[in-house]
Amino acid sequence: MLDAAALEFAARFTRPDGTLIWRDAWPGMDGSDDPYEGFMNFPLFYALGGSRAVLDRARVIWDGITWQWTEYGQIHDEFDAYYDWMHHGEGYLFQYFLGLADPTSLKERQRAVKFATLYTTDRAGNYDAALRLIRSPITGSRGPRHVQTAEDWSTHREILDNYLPPFEDIPGTDPYAMACNWSDDATYAAILDRINARQARGDVPLNLAATAMATHTYMHTGDDSFRDWVLDYTAAWAERTAQNGGITPDNIGLSGQIGEYNVGKWWGGYYGWRWPHGAFSILEPLCIAATNAVLLTGDMSHLDLPRSQLDLLWSLRREEGGKMLVPNRHYDAGWRDWRENHPMYGVYLWMMSLSEEDAERAERGLSNTFDTIDPAFSGYARNIGGHMGFNGNTAQWFAYIRGRDPDYPERRLQATLETVAAQIDRFRAPENDPLTMDHYRESMTIHMWQDMTPVLCEALVQLTMGAPAHVYHGGLQQASVRWFDAGAARPGLPPGVAALVHTIDAAGVSVTLANTDPASAQAVIAQAGAYGEHGFTLATLDGAAVQVDGRWLRIDLAPGAVAELRLGMIRFAHRPGYATPFADPAATGTIRPREP
Repeated sequence: MLDAAALEFAARFTRPDGTLIWRDAWPGMDGSDDPYEGFMNFPLFYALGGSRAVLDRARVIWDGITWQWTEYGQIHDEFDAYYDWMHHGEGYLFQYFLGLADPTSLKERQRAVKFATLYTTDRAGNYDAALRLIRSPITGSRGPRHVQTAEDWSTHREILDNYLPPFEDIPGTDPYAMACNWSDDATYAAILDRINARQARGDVPLNLAATAMATHTYMHTGDDSFRDWVLDYTAAWAERTAQNGGITPDNIGLSGQIGEYNVGKWWGGYYGWRWPHGAFSILEPLCIAATNAVLLTGDMSHLDLPRSQLDLLWSLRREEGGKMLVPNRHYDAGWRDWRENHPMYGVYLWMMSLSEEDAERAERGLSNTFDTIDPAFSGYARNIGGHMGFNGNTAQWFAYIRGRDPDYPERRLQATLETVAAQIDRFRAPENDPLTMDHYRESMTIHMWQDMTPVLCEALVQLTMGAPAHVYHGGLQQASVRWFDAGAARPGLPPGVAALVHTIDAAGVSVTLANTDPASAQAVIAQAGAYGEHGFTLATLDGAAVQVDGRWLRIDLAPGAVAELRLGMIRFAHRPGYATPFADPAATGTIRPREP
């Protein structure tokens, strides 16, 4: 169903060269991430077992979008000229998934190096190695953006009218309202003045999402400089948190001082504890960086940074209406905006540690909000944080994998089939014909591809790989086990082969494999971890155990065979990388550009 829908969706909204059928001009600094988001699941789907045609089309579309948004003026040298790492993180998931799909691609490997060194070196001026800080919340291939213009935010003014004010001292604006009149020119000018004075310079926690690009590049190259940068930059934020009495500050000046442009306040930064989303914008990048550091080292102490902030918020909890609520925002007057504690952050940490300590963090205050499958798969407003991109059932999957919801796989597949069918109807609708629709009716049409995509992968990731779906704003996709088609020598489950991960613990995983073809045998290769970071120790089938030593294990399935397997593992036994049972990206060589 997804194979056919992916290709039909691409054919409807893109030209043969991969460019999107859309406007002939697009201003501002926002938006280059959005078209990537509409198609980024294509290579992830291929890595799960989708057709080669989907991967081939994905590559053409990535090149087409990159050229098109270069012409619009937002992308320079294949990377966003300047924007924040919430949006960089969303858009460059496409590149991370291409790494999973085909690590032999020389272009993707060299793009990874080019993109990562925008931050791990001073090549573009984004990074201050001496102070271990990224020099602005707005960065990219043209360097840090220390002065933001009226044109930069032009496409988002009508959207931000319905967000809380970014500052508490905007004339004529209630600082506690969930509305701020960006569309009014005087208010807009006041906001820009304050952004440039208080938020445009220095480091913010959101920049920790850049560690995923460096980790992605390490897995392509094995170059320890990228690993070392991830660890060093993450450690810098742990030190700032300790310096600030255990609370991660949300704004660091160019001299390295907390609150340097914000009269000493540790809150009030860009995508910080207050605006626009609150704690969500702190917790997600902390989880991204910490899980990257664990992936690269196996050292669970790296999880202490996000753990500390989850514990801080939980210590401030209060009960309302029979529910335990935690604060989501910090204003000048203190903590406000009390919401349910979202389990997803604890689940991300538990996926790395498999410790009861982190399981308890995921279960704190767990309410019936998370008892049922969410067919909308999204929602910032409902609780502290939210999901986008149809990744919305992390807590529900966690309950299943912990043994509390045995019917989840069937209900989840049914919900996903229904949602995919609705998405297909939606993108086929006459009002969404890209040749006739009015692309200029509102700026939000830039989100239409990600809103209408039918390629939804969360259920397949959860059930076949035994992991929550990636952090949507730039997290790498983790896995307990990954599958390869031995006969076709490619990633993903072979045609007609199903996998269901039942349990995950520190000693291994339990999984059912089924060859649904009654006439043909199939061979599948299991990999320990998403990036081969774990190692198999034992494989048990029908009570018979076989010793295993390595990251890969071949399983031959007779026609119609069903295998209930227990796969013993030693965790974080190997250097993570994009190597597959068939190819090592380190052997793909390098194209050396002519020296200037």
